[in-house]
Amino acid sequence: DLKKVPGNIPPDIVKLDLSNNKIRQLRAKEFEDASELKILNLNSNGIAYIDPAAFSGLNNLEELDLSNNSLQNFEYGVLEDLYFLKILWLRENPWRCDYNIHYLFYWLKHHYNVHYNGLECKMPEEYKGWSVGKYVRSYYEECPKDKLPIYPETFDLDKDDEEWERHKEQSVQTVKKHGVIVTVIG
Repeated sequence: DLKKVPGNIPPDIVKLDLSNNKIRQLRAKEFEDASELKILNLNSNGIAYIDPAAFSGLNNLEELDLSNNSLQNFEYGVLEDLYFLKILWLRENPWRCDYNIHYLFYWLKHHYNVHYNGLECKMPEEYKGWSVGKYVRSYYEECPKDKLPIYPETFDLDKDDEEWERHKEQSVQTVKKHGVIVTVIG
C-alpha cells in the first residue's frame, strides 16, 4: 500500500519491484541513489504523472514496466536518462492521442533498440483502438503537402504496418540520368 517511492532504496540494488501499490505520481529524482538499478517494475499503481526528471540517475536501467497505470502521455524529457533501456512495458494505460503523445512516439522511433508494447490510443473516442503510430501518421496526413518535413522517416510508421510499407515502396522512384542515380520520394 505504498503511496510514494520509498526514500531508503539501497544504492546497489539491481531489481526493484514496486508493483501493485498506490503510487499515483513519480516526483523528480525518485530513484537518484539507485544508480545500479537494471529492472524497475511499477506495474499496477495508478500512476498518472511522471516528472520529467523522475528517472534521473537511472543510467543503467534496462527494463521498465509502466503497464496497467493511468498514463495518458509523457512530458518531454521523461525518458532522456534511460540510455541502456531495452524493454519498456506500456500496455493497459489510457493513452490520449493528441499532440502530447508525439514525444513518446518519437523517442521510441529514435531508440529503435528499445522493445515496447501496448502503445494504443484509448482516447479520444475517434482514435480509440488505433496504434499511436497510426495516429501520428494521420496527424501529418492532415498537413498541407508543402508543410510536411523534408525527411519522411521522421514520421515513419510502425514496423508491422504493411500497408504503409507498400505505399512507401510504390512512391519511391529511381531515375538514372547522366550516370547519376537520383531517388525521388513522394
